[in-house]
Amino acid sequence: MALTFPFAAIVGQDEMTLAIQVVAVDPSIGGVLVLGDRGTGKSTAVRALADLLPPIQVVQGCPYRCDPAQPAQACPVCQARDPKKRIATERQAVAVVDLPLGATEDRVVGALDLEKALSQGVKEFSPGLLAQAHRGFLYIDEVNLLDDHLVDLLIDVAASGENLVEREGLSVRHPARFVLVGSGNPEEGELRPQLLDRFGLSVQVRTPQDLNLRVTIIKRRDAFEKDPVAFKTQWHKDNQKLQKRILKARERLAQVTVSDDMLMLCARLCQQLGTDGLRAELTLLRATRAFAALQGQLAVQAEHLQSMAPLALRHRLRRNPLDDTDSGARVQRSLQEVMAH
Repeated sequence: MALTFPFAAIVGQDEMTLAIQVVAVDPSIGGVLVLGDRGTGKSTAVRALADLLPPIQVVQGCPYRCDPAQPAQACPVCQARDPKKRIATERQAVAVVDLPLGATEDRVVGALDLEKALSQGVKEFSPGLLAQAHRGFLYIDEVNLLDDHLVDLLIDVAASGENLVEREGLSVRHPARFVLVGSGNPEEGELRPQLLDRFGLSVQVRTPQDLNLRVTIIKRRDAFEKDPVAFKTQWHKDNQKLQKRILKARERLAQVTVSDDMLMLCARLCQQLGTDGLRAELTLLRATRAFAALQGQLAVQAEHLQSMAPLALRHRLRRNPLDDTDSGARVQRSLQEVMAH
């Protein structure tokens, strides 16, 4: 298995690394969309995410990595177990599963296990990528180039948290709750609004213009490619610190309070920007709360809202042909106006 570039060693893309950490603290925010120039570390940062996540407790031998503490959400395999027998558990790393652009529907949702069907005459379901991503992260590089039928499928599963497969005489329903992470270059095509809305946070990355920063990035990438093991060892302590910070933030999350005044500010901001529905407010609430927890604070403040508002709202704005301002700048401008009144 190829070693991933250490998350702590990534520089020059602060907004992207912040968004990934915030979603790691509270996966219910709904994932991250990273759009920008080619070669800016988008996929590197997402794949490095696995290093930041502590292992999870799973039912031993379960192909869907069911949570032993949540029997109500058990898969068909776990439901069929003898309830009198004690459930064996084990710790596994959180999955960060790649969904390749050319993946077939069978590969994504799962299908009949042909080998067993032909050799043993047994009809058995072979889980797909959605099953592997359960309780983890599903990563789609070049998400804007994904086939429409797969987009529809992902929207359905992301909304319901379940994958239903009915084909070849099989009918299987299994849990598929994952955080969707996508990256792409907007010049190569736009995302459908329905899928865009499923991402909690959106980040725009650009090629760094600071020469010293560019040299630092080149040096680190070159050192990693020369000796990945030594480079990972060098950054191990920094990665551990980040992981502990995320763990503490997760523990603190339930204690973080959001005042009615802050909620009113969120609602007024979303109303002024004309966002559709109430998903924007809910995402903004969760993101500011997770960011406050990450900062070690127990109450959401205006500065948390200022940091998270562009990430949570920029991809939900309607296009204004008369305003070519960057969408993040539009959010900040509206926030200043709302806070001034």
